[in-house]
Amino acid sequence: MTRRQRLMATIRGEAVDRPAVSFYEIGGLPANPDDPSPFNIHNDPSWRPLIKLAEEWTDLIRLRTPDVRPACPQVVSELRKEETWTEQSAHGPSRYRRTTIRIGGRTLTSLTRRDAGIDTIWTIEHLLKGAEDLRAYLELPDEYLEETIHCANLHAEDALVGDAGIVMVDTSDPLCLAAALFSMEDYTTLAFTEPALFHRLLEKFAKPLYRRTEIVAAAFPGHLWRIYGPEYASEPFLPPALFDEYVVRYVEPMVRMINQHGGFARIHCHGRVRNILPKMVKMGAAGTDPLEPPHQGDITLAEARAMVGKDLVIFGNLEVSDIENLPPAQFEQVVRRSLAEGTAGSGRGFVLMPSAAPYGRMITPTTMANYMTMVRLVEAMA
Repeated sequence: MTRRQRLMATIRGEAVDRPAVSFYEIGGLPANPDDPSPFNIHNDPSWRPLIKLAEEWTDLIRLRTPDVRPACPQVVSELRKEETWTEQSAHGPSRYRRTTIRIGGRTLTSLTRRDAGIDTIWTIEHLLKGAEDLRAYLELPDEYLEETIHCANLHAEDALVGDAGIVMVDTSDPLCLAAALFSMEDYTTLAFTEPALFHRLLEKFAKPLYRRTEIVAAAFPGHLWRIYGPEYASEPFLPPALFDEYVVRYVEPMVRMINQHGGFARIHCHGRVRNILPKMVKMGAAGTDPLEPPHQGDITLAEARAMVGKDLVIFGNLEVSDIENLPPAQFEQVVRRSLAEGTAGSGRGFVLMPSAAPYGRMITPTTMANYMTMVRLVEAMA
């Protein structure tokens, strides 16, 4: 089988020649080792063998979004201002971004920082600090969130990856857009104490997001999607009843649109998922990721297969911290167990995959050896 055939058969629940293997963001997100920017971690020489291994030996799942732009840029520019700058410290340069929105008689501000050598963005100040900020934010006109949507880049990437893999449409859900506006403390407090107000925010984001989903699902049919954000309503942040309120209620329509055009929705949710896996099935999803093992998660791969394995493709179940820290002999046993549990008995399908990717500048020999183990063990099952 080609790598594309293997992945699509897995997603459809058909027989495959061996389990698929993905390195998630490595091979999934663009990585240019020739970009000399200090903010590009992939230009360290230690990354090149790992990128090459992913491109040549894994079942590539490209994470891509359509070309989305503001439909009313003048409205956006009148209400929102952004400022970026770089500061030097003892640890190297850091890039800052301040966003200011003036609406409802209030000035809302956020601040983020990206450090060179660490591929993550830290939110220092969140845009909304409570219910009054949220009420002001809700006064933003609908035109502020309206979009133009084009899918030519998705079709181009699909042609480019060819038989080496597939393109997966990457999208947030309304909850992700809403919760990210707050600190976790303020978000969970509002979600518990102001449900009617919080639903107004979810509905505001859902309207343009549903339009985007319908357009892309119709223009780029039959593909895998990743919907991220449900973990904001997973335990211990919120109880399962609020997962129904804030995720199922808003994500099920997205899944339905994707399914109607022959696509497949994969629900992204870290951490504790035992009580919400059946809810993913209820939504009509085709798969879930990354299904973290205990103690990061609360359900073993074998238990998840027994519970929902006939309904969901399971992408997992390796921790990136194990890839980076476990001695290769010990990590091999972890991989063997995941492969045994992920492929045991009958079920829809399994893709061996870590929970994330390294975000530092250096790839150590241990990390490289453990990624090679993943490929070696799945190849041995062919």
